[in-house]
Amino acid sequence: MITVIGVRFRHPCKVYYFDPKGQTYEKDEAVIVETAQGLEYGIVSQPNHSVTDDQISGALKTVIRRATKDDADQLKLNQKNEADAIRICKEKIAGRKLEMKLIRAEYAFDRSKLTFFFTADGRVDFRELVKDLAGVFRTRIELRQVGVRDETRLLGGIGACGRELCCATWLPDFVPVSIKMAKEQNLSLNSTKISGICGRLMCCLKNEEDTYEYLNAKLPDINSPVKANDGAHGIVKGVNVLKQTVSVSVDIGKDECELREYPVSELNFQPPKKKEKRLSADEEKALKSLEG
Repeated sequence: MITVIGVRFRHPCKVYYFDPKGQTYEKDEAVIVETAQGLEYGIVSQPNHSVTDDQISGALKTVIRRATKDDADQLKLNQKNEADAIRICKEKIAGRKLEMKLIRAEYAFDRSKLTFFFTADGRVDFRELVKDLAGVFRTRIELRQVGVRDETRLLGGIGACGRELCCATWLPDFVPVSIKMAKEQNLSLNSTKISGICGRLMCCLKNEEDTYEYLNAKLPDINSPVKANDGAHGIVKGVNVLKQTVSVSVDIGKDECELREYPVSELNFQPPKKKEKRLSADEEKALKSLEG
């Protein structure tokens, strides 16, 4: 077991472990830590605790010291200068007529590096732009191209649920999301209803996927025959996945049917054979473009 503390940086989604070097740190304390990118200012999200060796990826970096007021002032200065850096970089991009969209600029805490995040439809030759920026800022320049999901994470926003975006608040890593998940949850395959503000499928489809797979496996197929414990025979017309109930059309004679709702535990039926909803080629192509 190894004693560590968990630290978050300006993107609060992910927690990184650091060696406290025998010191005790409380939650929400500001610390200066050593990272692969140099010294960084972070906030303790997990105080001293023990983890197993397999929970540590790579070499464990150390906490240098507690942050001081001067460190906090330095952080504020960096953030203020980042706004100027964005303005200047946009001017340089326009001057060189580069097809790229600048999203964000970030100084390393010790100002040893200035990183610019951007999106573009394809590859961009920004070598001359890097030289221009290095001449202005007198520090190491990095231009990092990101995708639309990362762009949304960096910018933040409010989702269709009315809450802050998961990717910008707590989601540590993006996970693959597929159309199959939307089908499994019986959602409308309308791109405007199942995609987030990034234009890709909503990450939250993954959150309930395992639950829906488990619950759907216990339900009969639509239009399949079933027999109820009360002796009634009928055809499945609908299911409620979360309530685990089944709507059954029961023949009551004289060419009349009655729609009854049964708990799935009161029905006998053949194991379901799930079939994916068939889409047209155009629908399949449009929806596949949303997958992340």
